[in-house]
Amino acid sequence: MMKEKQKVEDRINDLQSQIDVLPSGTFFCTRNNKYYKWYYTDKGKTKYIPKSERKLAEQLVKRKYLESRLRKLKQEEKRIDIYLKQYSLDEFSSYHVEEHPELQKLLSGVYVPLKQELDEWVNASYTNNPKEPQKLIHKTIPGILVRSKSEALIINALFEHKIPFRYECLLQIQNVSIYPDFTIRHPVTGEVYYWEHFGMMDNENYAHNVYSKLQL
Repeated sequence: MMKEKQKVEDRINDLQSQIDVLPSGTFFCTRNNKYYKWYYTDKGKTKYIPKSERKLAEQLVKRKYLESRLRKLKQEEKRIDIYLKQYSLDEFSSYHVEEHPELQKLLSGVYVPLKQELDEWVNASYTNNPKEPQKLIHKTIPGILVRSKSEALIINALFEHKIPFRYECLLQIQNVSIYPDFTIRHPVTGEVYYWEHFGMMDNENYAHNVYSKLQL
């Protein structure tokens, strides 16, 4: 996570350096029939940009775009800081062991790196939903057959972003067997999340089953 924080900080610094050399002001444009007019505001004043000053318009648009990206990166930086602060309270959290080679050596034979654990979890066999296997007709990039095109899109996205998951894996809750659409492991913390797609809520029987699951 420290590496991710450093990457974000580097990107923030790079964007800020690009913004600093651009003209100040906030660009906007208006449309009159088929023609556009360019304006920008600076220090409370609105100024018109003639087409002959296209370079200025391009620079101001670039500034606005980069500032938008910068805001998002700073939000990401804050989330990382919150995460790091939370895990700094526990010296032997998975995060600290992952980041501390010496602790890993001392825990040899006991500690399993999270990446290894997640790889083993993904590749291990598990009990699938046995209901209506004939409806598993939609192919996905990792080769898993699913029941709908939207589920295929979700699996493809999870796979492409290297997020560990299982499809319709058995989950026991209060002696009740259910099969969440997706069981997902956080790639950094290993935490488990259950994702129900709820893709057929207009079907009465489907909606009833969903309601029953939510009561568990």
